[in-house]
Amino acid sequence: MAEPATNRAIEAVWRIESARLIAGLTRIVRDVGLAEDLAQDALVAALERWPRTGVPDNPGAWLMAAAKFRAIDAMRRDSTFERKREQLGRELAPGAETPDLAARMDDDVGDDLLGLVLMTCHPVLSTDARVALTLRLFGGLTTEEIARAFLVPEATVQQRVVRAKRTLAEARVPFEIPRGDELSARLPAVLEVIYLVFNEGYSATAGDDWVRPALCEDAMRMGRVLAGLAPREAEVHGLVALMELQASRLGARIGPDGSHVLLPDQDRSRWNRLLSSCRADSGIGLSVSHGPPGARYIRKKVTEATVKTTGTNQIRRRRSKLAITGESGVGRRELGVRDRGRTSRE
Repeated sequence: MAEPATNRAIEAVWRIESARLIAGLTRIVRDVGLAEDLAQDALVAALERWPRTGVPDNPGAWLMAAAKFRAIDAMRRDSTFERKREQLGRELAPGAETPDLAARMDDDVGDDLLGLVLMTCHPVLSTDARVALTLRLFGGLTTEEIARAFLVPEATVQQRVVRAKRTLAEARVPFEIPRGDELSARLPAVLEVIYLVFNEGYSATAGDDWVRPALCEDAMRMGRVLAGLAPREAEVHGLVALMELQASRLGARIGPDGSHVLLPDQDRSRWNRLLSSCRADSGIGLSVSHGPPGARYIRKKVTEATVKTTGTNQIRRRRSKLAITGESGVGRRELGVRDRGRTSRE
């Protein structure tokens, strides 16, 4: 394979595998900053070797093996990690890891990813830090891509990521996967971050563009992954359905001249019916079957009512239910559900 083609393949592999790689390493070393450094070292090794040897059959397993051996080297140089070094040494004893490496990569991948996103969205971090760190580690975006998406200097994003990792380390935030009610209590912080990313794409707060579809796609991708990791959490499915319903109108919100088109004037033939009907209905069905209707389920129904120009009384009833759930005014404004006749970006 030619080197440019190999580099493109490596870039694609990294985008797909980086979150799982960092999550698995974080479980081992219990330090998200060190885990990312080890993953980056493995990426450098791939960039050096794969153009000569070709992309391996299981590139994710190759990257994990390379990163784990680098973890051993790093821990040998630091006496405070002696106990972990011995543990990893036993795991990587000759013949112990290689035959089952691919299986080991997949055994805990769901729990690892869930633990990672719960860590990157931990309440000890500021909102800006949560967004930057989640997009970087869970979303697989580069610092440059995050900076470009939010129209901030790349150095600003880098500082947020560095400070976030340092804060997690200083606060000794554990890498853990809570269950049951504890998981349900931790998920809102994650959903908030994902929805903030989506809303920045759906109704940009800075720059000349009204919308940034790429950010909406990133948020929906993270939401779908989270729905797979927490399949019985109703609010997760409600969020995915809500984002997909909102995103179904992106193509009609901007006119040919770049101006904003309000909902009553939108060409509904440009709406994405797959997102607005099939996937959204499926997601909301899961939400209802797995728990009582939460805030995001009700918000999705309010949006449906607005889109379908349902009677005002029905919209108000659903908004009243939304208020009961305790959602903030900011959340309602982000939804894009506003009184009729009011000038808005909707």
